[in-house]
Amino acid sequence: MSNEFLYRVFCGVFLGISVFAPGFSGSIIAIIMGIYQDLVRIASNPFKDLKQNIQFCLPLGIGAALSAVLFVIGFKFLFETYEKATYFLFIGLITGNIPVIISEVKKHEFKRHYLLGGAIAFIMALTLGLFAAGVGQSGAQGFTSGIHVLALGGFAAGVTAPIPGMSVSMVLIIFGMYSQLIFAAESLLRLDFTYLFHVGVVGVCAVGGLILTSRLIKAVFEKYPGFANTAVLGFMSGSLIGILIQSLQIYDPEFSWLSGGLMLAIGLGTSMLFVVLGRKTKY
Repeated sequence: MSNEFLYRVFCGVFLGISVFAPGFSGSIIAIIMGIYQDLVRIASNPFKDLKQNIQFCLPLGIGAALSAVLFVIGFKFLFETYEKATYFLFIGLITGNIPVIISEVKKHEFKRHYLLGGAIAFIMALTLGLFAAGVGQSGAQGFTSGIHVLALGGFAAGVTAPIPGMSVSMVLIIFGMYSQLIFAAESLLRLDFTYLFHVGVVGVCAVGGLILTSRLIKAVFEKYPGFANTAVLGFMSGSLIGILIQSLQIYDPEFSWLSGGLMLAIGLGTSMLFVVLGRKTKY
């Protein structure tokens, strides 16, 4: 097994973390690992040089699968034992990445119409968060989201995957799907295929969204980086408020503000470590 193969497995582990840990941007992790351009190229035209694409993605998939098993088991435990505090962990993880986006916005000359893009993104994210809070997040008794919500949420997650600073799992949370998918994934690990169709809908729509929009998103960020990053900042800010509202509506008799504050601090510290790592690698 070559060193290159092992390195890509290692990269896959961290990409898997970015999928399951809200606040971690898979795009930024891919940039740090030096594989972002290759992934965008493959996503924009997956059937060109198909054999080479498979060889490149196979070790990434192995690494992502390894981290997925660990995170699914871990997050299922957290949702079952410390559900409300777990949302504070997510809030910390997302908040720690906001300075990264702010620094990207500051790199470009500010224009007034950037505010419009940021405001629209903020309202969209907050509206989705309020909608999810009304629907409910619990996945212990199965999927509460309809197929149309799963399809839309999966597509949105795929669209945001190549955007630097955006977190796939953050999008799933504001659509009210995250905890449901964690429980569904854990059931698949137990070879219980009750929710296989639901997971498949999300997965297929996510891949479709990624393939259909990756080239367009790459072009927007290259041509209009200031506007694009301001929109990302607005989306993340609206998401934070929406997730906070969702967390406050959760009834958890085991919750204490001490545990919530501890989880928030852990999330902030973890995400800030990745920010420091990114700056050292000059992504």
